[in-house]
Amino acid sequence: MEFFCYHRDRSGSTPLRIQMVEEHWTYMDQYAATMIARGPTFTSDETMTGSVHILDLPDATAARAFAFEEPGYQAGAYRDVLLRRWHNTLGRTMWDFDDRRSDADRYLVLGLSEPEAEPTELPRGDDLIACGPLLSDDGSMVLGAAVLLQAASAGAAQQVLSPDSFASFEVHQWDFGGRSD
Repeated sequence: MEFFCYHRDRSGSTPLRIQMVEEHWTYMDQYAATMIARGPTFTSDETMTGSVHILDLPDATAARAFAFEEPGYQAGAYRDVLLRRWHNTLGRTMWDFDDRRSDADRYLVLGLSEPEAEPTELPRGDDLIACGPLLSDDGSMVLGAAVLLQAASAGAAQQVLSPDSFASFEVHQWDFGGRSD
């Protein structure tokens, strides 16, 4: 089962996150083989605002353990956690992405659906890094969509999802995460 996990930073938690970076990476190393995508979100001045992890785990219990046993979560660095089942519509990982546009920034776009909304068709394209629907715990309802992509601007990134299909949007600057080699 694939899951989308977004730990949103508590205001002022950047020093704690920096202090705990090795603990975070050591924890994530345990999940490296299951990762579809990962990386930080941040503001235009590079202040961290959260941490995205999309991974394939055995079940919802394992996903909750992943999200809530993370060292930064345990230390109080995060304000909240968005944890949803997810489906990898591109069928690849971020490491398979062919980065052809070095001039473009990367973004996380979340589209949140109205209750009882009809599922919408998700985008396709060369600028998509990861894409999939956010699903209910049992996988029977589409609650939104999460897309990681390259785009010229936040406004251009938001256009990847149809405004008529979602009740609200979030756009966050994002980049590939993990250890630097």
